[in-house]
Amino acid sequence: MTAAELWREFLEQKQAQGYEAEAFQFYEAFQFGIEDKMIDDLAQLIKDSIKTATASAYPMYELEGAALPQADTYSIVLGSHGEAVCLIRTTDVTLVPFDQVSAQHAYKEGEGDRSLAYWRQVHEDFFKQELAQVDLSFTSQMLVVCEEFQVVKIVE
Repeated sequence: MTAAELWREFLEQKQAQGYEAEAFQFYEAFQFGIEDKMIDDLAQLIKDSIKTATASAYPMYELEGAALPQADTYSIVLGSHGEAVCLIRTTDVTLVPFDQVSAQHAYKEGEGDRSLAYWRQVHEDFFKQELAQVDLSFTSQMLVVCEEFQVVKIVE
């Protein structure tokens, strides 16, 4: 199933329940991770409701002039082949300096041993690589966009 097909199916179900399609705001379709196995592993963690949060580097939003995700918007998680895996609804978005991301948020990200130490190690490495590609530097005070979400619909 494609992202467009999943979104259309979701809206049709909501309209059948008496909701207006305009009440549901779509944010984006995206993959978590960068290599196929990681993309599919993270998508599975989301489908299993283990991964209920994510974090991204705020400087990338600034650089691209992109709007931050907002609560009550919907996104589609894609698998490694670009197929729709599930629909999620963002429930909370906060901006936090990297060194102040909480252990609770790290746990909700659902990766590794779910500890803050693991989260910091993996995300510092990732952010350094991501920022270096656009000639920006990582600092421990860099703002991080911390999102929480819930699964709304899983593609069977």
